[in-house]
Amino acid sequence: MTQFSGKKANIYAVIKEEDTTTLFDHFIIDNKVLFLSELKDIISRLQTIGKRTGAQEYFFKLKEGKPGDGVCALYDNPNSNLRLYCIRYGNDLIVVGGGGHKPKSIRALQEDAKLKAENELLKWLSQEITKRTTDGTIIFSEDGFEGELIIEDYEA
Repeated sequence: MTQFSGKKANIYAVIKEEDTTTLFDHFIIDNKVLFLSELKDIISRLQTIGKRTGAQEYFFKLKEGKPGDGVCALYDNPNSNLRLYCIRYGNDLIVVGGGGHKPKSIRALQEDAKLKAENELLKWLSQEITKRTTDGTIIFSEDGFEGELIIEDYEA
């Protein structure tokens, strides 16, 4: 995502096979009416991450996936309603997925079908990226990901 990536971090988006719009763009579309100010804060935070600070831990709610998979949630502040699920690779790279509104009435993302589905997709993607970095079809470089970035066969 060139509008967010910069000298401090590369930011990638996910597009499902049957779609032409990124999960992040769907996130924006789905939440722009009810949560516009939070969206603006998240967009600003992505620009800050890419261009000024890198993907510092304090921007994220960590451990939103399985241990070690890097799945986390980006939000503008801890009391916000929106969760944008990402895969964080240190301070240098994040893969932005989708997310949504997490009502204060629920404690865990698993209690909301949409949040659970968005999170499950990123956990699966994280596993696939790990497999591909192990076999060398995807490489991390100072410029971001290199190699075969099309990953297919996700089944919800």
